[in-house]
Amino acid sequence: MKIILRTFCVLLLSSAVSSSVFAKGYTLVAISKTDHTLVFVNPGTLEILGKAAVGNDPHEVVVSSDGKHAYVSNTGSGKFHEINVIDIASKKALASIDTGAMMGPHGMSFLNSKLWFTAEGAKSLGRIDVNTGKIDLILGVGQNRTHMMQVSADEKQVYATNVDSNTVSIFDNLMLPPPIPPIGAPLPGAKPQMGWLQTVIPVGKGSEGFDITPDRKELWTTDAHTGTISVIDIASKKVVKTVDTKTLGISRIKFTADGKRALISSLRTGDLLIYDVAKKTEIKKLNLGKGAAHILITPDGTRAFISCTPAGYIAIVDLNTLTLVKNFEIGPRPDGMDWAPEL
Repeated sequence: MKIILRTFCVLLLSSAVSSSVFAKGYTLVAISKTDHTLVFVNPGTLEILGKAAVGNDPHEVVVSSDGKHAYVSNTGSGKFHEINVIDIASKKALASIDTGAMMGPHGMSFLNSKLWFTAEGAKSLGRIDVNTGKIDLILGVGQNRTHMMQVSADEKQVYATNVDSNTVSIFDNLMLPPPIPPIGAPLPGAKPQMGWLQTVIPVGKGSEGFDITPDRKELWTTDAHTGTISVIDIASKKVVKTVDTKTLGISRIKFTADGKRALISSLRTGDLLIYDVAKKTEIKKLNLGKGAAHILITPDGTRAFISCTPAGYIAIVDLNTLTLVKNFEIGPRPDGMDWAPEL
């Protein structure tokens, strides 16, 4: 899930796009975990345009801001250390990035030529300068199974869920006072320095997916084991409301661009919940079959694509009528998805 609109998406939003031509301007890229491929799909015709080989345990995919490359994380239960790089124009795999001791890359965000990622096996977050392929920042989280993450547009805040610790981490990039030695006065000439301050917020059990409201005021995280949503006020960094969805296994959440609705998927029941954000109440529940996971909304806001990983297909939901349009297959166990420029 990303926090920025890419140039090609912004261009789409500047003109009306009817349901019959909503595919114009972009391509769906989606992972088949069993086939170990990144699949390129025309989202209007659902034609498969090509496939690129990825690693042995692909989970998430993110497209660079310029639309040239796709990055695929391979988690390996916290043991793998590979992020695949795919050239989108040619649909070919390039040299992968070795994350080294930053084991278990999973959730990712892309911002300003930097690829951010969670490292589940290292209890940390990392940032890669894609121009050099080198990790230039590591933030120690100290929580178990740091899973999904986002970065604010100004890079002043980083957000992450920690599934097995039942927490959310918010990192603030702050101007910190000069260091003070254990004994004696501050060092002569010592100056304030930028530093990252982490706030760890306890939430419900199994905090996995999350999203931030478009006004940047609230963070909603899905608590898979309790079927609740923990609503965090970002300014105070406190849980201000717990919403009981009465649906276990909720794993992903995505707000519509206008901030009025939230889509919530359940990997256990296969339900897609549509919530009124202001009222924090359910509008509708759709059963999509076996296990609903990753959620991706078209840039024109008319449809949602939901990876139904156990069922082996991707479901398309009309967001105007809140009805299932159809299911289609890209390969066994579809998972992470993103938008790339039209091919």
